[in-house]
Amino acid sequence: MSQQVAQVGTLFLHESGDSYRVVARKNGSRVFHGSLDVKETSAGPRPGRFRRKQGSSEEPRDPTEFVDLARNASRIRISQQTSTQGRQELQDLLDGYQLEAAVVRTCRYCANDGRYSPVTKETAIKTDREHICPDCAVEELERELSYKGQFTGSAQDRLEDLLLEVQDLDRIVDLLSGNLDPDLTKFDTISATVDDVDPVKTADLDLHPRLKSMTESRFESLLPVQSLSVRNGLLDGEDQLVVSATATGKTLVGELAGIDRALKGKGKLLFLVPLVALANQKHEDFQERYDELGLDVTIRVGASRIADSGSQFDPNADVIVGTYEGIDHALRTGKNLGDVGTVVIDEVHTLKEGERGHRLDGLISRLKYYCEQRASGDSHGSNYDGAQWVYLSATVGNPEWLAGRLGARLIEFEERPVPIERHVTFADEREKLRLEDKLVKRAFDQKSSKGYRGQTIIFTNSRRRCHSISRKLQYDSAPYHAGLGYKKRKKVEKQFLDQELSAVVTTAALAAGVDFPASQVIFDTLAMGIEWLSVQEFSQMLGRAGRPDYHDQGTVYMLIEPDATYHNSMEMTEDEVAFKLLKGEMEDVKNVYDEAAAVEETLANVTVAGKGAKRLNDRMLGEIDTTRAIGRLLDWEFIDGLEPTPLGRVVTRHFLSPDDAFRLLDGIRGGLTPYEIVAEQELADEEM
Repeated sequence: MSQQVAQVGTLFLHESGDSYRVVARKNGSRVFHGSLDVKETSAGPRPGRFRRKQGSSEEPRDPTEFVDLARNASRIRISQQTSTQGRQELQDLLDGYQLEAAVVRTCRYCANDGRYSPVTKETAIKTDREHICPDCAVEELERELSYKGQFTGSAQDRLEDLLLEVQDLDRIVDLLSGNLDPDLTKFDTISATVDDVDPVKTADLDLHPRLKSMTESRFESLLPVQSLSVRNGLLDGEDQLVVSATATGKTLVGELAGIDRALKGKGKLLFLVPLVALANQKHEDFQERYDELGLDVTIRVGASRIADSGSQFDPNADVIVGTYEGIDHALRTGKNLGDVGTVVIDEVHTLKEGERGHRLDGLISRLKYYCEQRASGDSHGSNYDGAQWVYLSATVGNPEWLAGRLGARLIEFEERPVPIERHVTFADEREKLRLEDKLVKRAFDQKSSKGYRGQTIIFTNSRRRCHSISRKLQYDSAPYHAGLGYKKRKKVEKQFLDQELSAVVTTAALAAGVDFPASQVIFDTLAMGIEWLSVQEFSQMLGRAGRPDYHDQGTVYMLIEPDATYHNSMEMTEDEVAFKLLKGEMEDVKNVYDEAAAVEETLANVTVAGKGAKRLNDRMLGEIDTTRAIGRLLDWEFIDGLEPTPLGRVVTRHFLSPDDAFRLLDGIRGGLTPYEIVAEQELADEEM
């Protein structure tokens, strides 16, 4: 004992029941842990029973050893949590030996466990009307998380960081119960930024007189990204890759070039988008806008879907709005699109996506070939000299590389018209519905300085979930997805624009381009179907929050279910994905094609260009071993020489991968009914 006494630095005393906890420390380590009973004597309080703790047992010690500990301590501290009566008793005891002690605020949890942990204003964590140390607060939080379920990894890290930041355990626990404390849910704010670009006056534009008159009646000057594009040769026929945030006016860049060239007899405008819903919307917008200029507008989304809008495809129209697949189908089946003067590829970052990426890459190569052949043939006696290409995207990780590969001039403009607050909170599937209702109501009950109610887009990962969420919202809302009829979708769009709906609930697949001027975006999940969102997709979707003509700011809420996945093929959990998306950088467009993609595109290129297929392959962003792909096509009897066989034409016309084609063939040869073949196909897709 004497050796330990000589080493004592701090002697800590803390009331515990009818006794006092005694802890001696030296250089950060505990050298003694015991308990002391105090007895009353004629001389005042004196040490009574004194015990040293050894694990779960106690060893009786001479009470005078406590006095030796106290006399050899550099400082004596009494916990603030000790009662007023207990503090006085300890002070009187120490006074009897002419020893002084100070009262300090300590962690009660530590003190009860025989540890001395003083807490300061900088380190104290508030809980249940007292303050504890950070380590104990984290332990308490982990205990709460274990009650709630699988809070692990990124979600737990985030909550622990919040705990140490706000220093209030009760507020963090309330957050787990669905309390939308904005100071806790707020992850960051993306500031509004406006680059200083001298605007181009619409009166100065070299446009066809009818388009010029319309443009001047709509705008006095162009927006910054539009001005940059015009100054860099847009109206001189320059191919451009235009990269700028949502709602900065990129679409008009493509329209100015395409409509001007169409009116001047330089070929029709081909405006391509990734989804049928977007094509329908653009088709209606263009019809309404350009009918007065005497231009015919048509839509090409695939024969099976034309009747949905009541429109028939007119290849002789001045403006063709189409989906990537719709126009590619026309090329693969030898349709005559006429003289294409301008090609606008909207959402060109789709190039980086798995299945759709290689098809867009192939489409661009095939369409360029079509335009080149049309210009070089000149058999129709026109002055057609090919197409101008305008690529539009809000998000590209490597725009310089992409512009170079596409042979386009890069027009990059970083602007966010209004600031966006990004919030993160944690909830299970059932709790998400309650939070969504609360957030939608809160937004709709407020008006911006421009006089508009706050409206919400809720993104989720399935059509069924769209309907489920919409039914649970108390304020008027509507589901919106590609499975709805054309008239129903148009009705929802109009109701939203007229502020009759508080929210639309849509699938993540419709994030690109659908024009709902919302102030708030809620992510019900971070999945698109059975795949996690990419950083580009996430950025595109959150960019829908806040419009400069409607709102003062945008708000984004991510409702994260910790440890959740939506398909067994998902390697990461939703909380891990959330912080990857929030902190991540845009992924580069990098095209690496597997054998199936290489064979599918080579077959399409052979169908369109015959012997020129290798040139089309070589022009694509993704590298294709043409010799190997041709060998496969010959082995599978999809081509004969460099011509598609009847089987090959069917395969490419229906955008079948080799595996899909063989599965269908096996079903037909095996005598399966059409329903059984479809079931086999769906089962195979599920297992992928």
